[in-house]
Amino acid sequence: MNKINDKPLRILMPSYRSHPYTGGQGIYMRLVTKAMLDLGHTVEVLSGQPYPILDKGIGLTKLPSLDLYSYENPLDAFRLGLLKEPINLYEFLSHLSGGFSEPYTFGERMALWGKSNFKRFDVVHDNQTLAYGLLKLKKLGLPVVGTIHHPITMDRRIDIKHADTIGLKILKWRWYSFLKMQIKVARKLDPIIVVSENTRKDLIKDFKIDSGKTRKVLHGIDHETFHPIPSIKRKNNQLITTASADVPLKGLIYLIRAYSVLLKEFPDLKLTVIGRLREGPTDQELKKEGIKDKVKFVSDLTGREIAELYAESTIAISPSVYEGFGFPAGEAMSCGIPLISSNGGSLPEVVGDAGIIVPHSDPKALKDAVSSLLKSPERQLELGERGRKRVLEKFTWKRAAKELVEIYREAIDNANNRS
Repeated sequence: MNKINDKPLRILMPSYRSHPYTGGQGIYMRLVTKAMLDLGHTVEVLSGQPYPILDKGIGLTKLPSLDLYSYENPLDAFRLGLLKEPINLYEFLSHLSGGFSEPYTFGERMALWGKSNFKRFDVVHDNQTLAYGLLKLKKLGLPVVGTIHHPITMDRRIDIKHADTIGLKILKWRWYSFLKMQIKVARKLDPIIVVSENTRKDLIKDFKIDSGKTRKVLHGIDHETFHPIPSIKRKNNQLITTASADVPLKGLIYLIRAYSVLLKEFPDLKLTVIGRLREGPTDQELKKEGIKDKVKFVSDLTGREIAELYAESTIAISPSVYEGFGFPAGEAMSCGIPLISSNGGSLPEVVGDAGIIVPHSDPKALKDAVSSLLKSPERQLELGERGRKRVLEKFTWKRAAKELVEIYREAIDNANNRS
């Protein structure tokens, strides 16, 4: 047996934004690295801000961006030194002109760092940066695989569709200009990890990827953090959802419309949103419906605190227009709370028969499903039990990590055969 096939691997995992509160990619980074460590492999993460939360034993190399989104006025980030720093200057000017260059500039910083560090690793596992810098690492001889959670062409399509004016549509198109790079890089990676059949289908369609290069590895769910808590009594009329960002993709506006109608039938019905309310479409919709004081937003919660909220709530709802996977849906199922989900993207693959699935972007369908389930405690109990069982059977990180390692070894063998 080839030694590379039985020895622990040294894995480099780049991710330009990696904090769990930034969304699913941050959650993925924390949990997949822990699973690799538990299997005996060595992992080092490369990341820009906001930096990841990682378990002890996992290395972190910080490749700081200008972090321009942390400034109320990006001009405050200007300093004369930028004129002598091509990568930083590009990031600054791109931001001022409405672009999003962080994936590109992160990749360039990674490539510079990699010149003197690449020999320390056996394989690179990219967390959807899909930056040109990955190809530079590949030229150095490092095998590179990439996880694509979903093609960002879907975000672009939905964002532009929901933009109110021609000017805003043009700005959205400009912001998503990094997609040209991601498509080019994705086509040169082999193999490519997809997290669902739906992601595979959309990737083949939008990125024109050869299906033979794709390998499906379903995510895991942190079933130890997200678990039923029998000591907490479940309330009768409390809905809960997660919205990591106020964007059309997450479908929160459709839930708010459904909730507004449900209040006529269930006046004491509460809605808790795990996320932060900012000025934007959600705030405007709440004001329009006159229910801003009835919806509670909570943020910066620990996993345990989220599990406790699930334990006390009646029904969890995942209303997304599109999801590459859908961590919130899986975490709710793992906690044993009955789930109503849209059919957006990969959600039906995650939920299966362990929840109620309705058409996305359809407030009436959502309202009808919630109303029916609120009236059936027996159905609530059945779905809660099914959800937890499904997670334990299909969505463990140990299973996911083992499947990923096989793909790493495939990439290493391919690189050795080319050399």
